[in-house]
Amino acid sequence: MTIKEIQEEIIDEFSMFDDWMQRYEYIIDLGKNLPLIQEEFKSDDNLIKGCQSKVWLKGEQDGDKILFTADSDAILTKGIIAILIRVFSNQAAMDILNAEMDFIDEIGLKEHLSPTRANGLVSMIKNIKMYALAFDAKK
Repeated sequence: MTIKEIQEEIIDEFSMFDDWMQRYEYIIDLGKNLPLIQEEFKSDDNLIKGCQSKVWLKGEQDGDKILFTADSDAILTKGIIAILIRVFSNQAAMDILNAEMDFIDEIGLKEHLSPTRANGLVSMIKNIKMYALAFDAKK
């Protein structure tokens, strides 16, 4: 699936819920299914700066795709990074770099996060795009 198709699928899933408590529960459930980063990669090098919670993100190149794994010490943050990994993992670097992020506004995520969590979301996206930039530069 393309990034846009995955984003549209996520928008559809979030539209099934009537209120934000249900959406928060869904985000937390998504975090429980996150492909976890290996313990050895839970290092300061992979720690996302700017997050209220600890979030580790690791990107690895697999052919022309980037595979991401992550973990967090907070259940909501783990769900947020799980959404981003679902969108961006197993995608080409240029597709990640060129991806629109409108789906975050469409599902209402940013407006329903505290300012510090919203900043963390921006930092997560920035780190994912930095991996894509680094892998694209290696070509």
